[in-house]
Amino acid sequence: MGISSYNWDQPCGVNYLLQQNPEHVPPPPPPQDTRGWARALDGVGGGHMLLQLTATGSTDNAVVLTSLHVRVVGKRAALSWPVYALGDGCGGGVIPQTFDIDLDDSQPLAKPVAGQDGDIVVPAKDFPFKVSTRDPQVLNLDLHTEEHDVSWYLEVGWSSGGRRGTIRVDDEGKPFRTSAIEGRKKYSYWPDKSRWTLQ
Repeated sequence: MGISSYNWDQPCGVNYLLQQNPEHVPPPPPPQDTRGWARALDGVGGGHMLLQLTATGSTDNAVVLTSLHVRVVGKRAALSWPVYALGDGCGGGVIPQTFDIDLDDSQPLAKPVAGQDGDIVVPAKDFPFKVSTRDPQVLNLDLHTEEHDVSWYLEVGWSSGGRRGTIRVDDEGKPFRTSAIEGRKKYSYWPDKSRWTLQ
């Protein structure tokens, strides 16, 4: 189980809250470097976090993904920091399944929703999913908050033959963190002026 994308809908259209004045914030990085850029600035994901998980079996024996649970480890008032928008979006082989997760719920659940793969609508489908070395499974997750600053991680249940277990999915050993951005100052980067500008 691995994270293959931090923003599957718009690979470079993502928001971070930073406790920084715009003159101290470096220019946006290439899309593949946004997580490291934000981590170096102690940034927090803003509004929506769009994770794409890819599961592949390590042998020819089928593995069944049985569940997906969200574990909230902290919920606080939303941060008041300004928001920095990293682009306006830019832009697979395996058809993804899509889940909506409302982090404001007292017990957030992964709710299957219809997704999109190019021009094709992918019908909503819930667990279980079967995976193997030849048959991977991609899960698109839209985790969002409109009210709070939430720390969380995921647990994916699996079984194979008589064995079963749980895989924790987090942010390199730490919980993910997402905060609401409504009503916050929002900056976007103007390359021709080499500076962040209030939207």
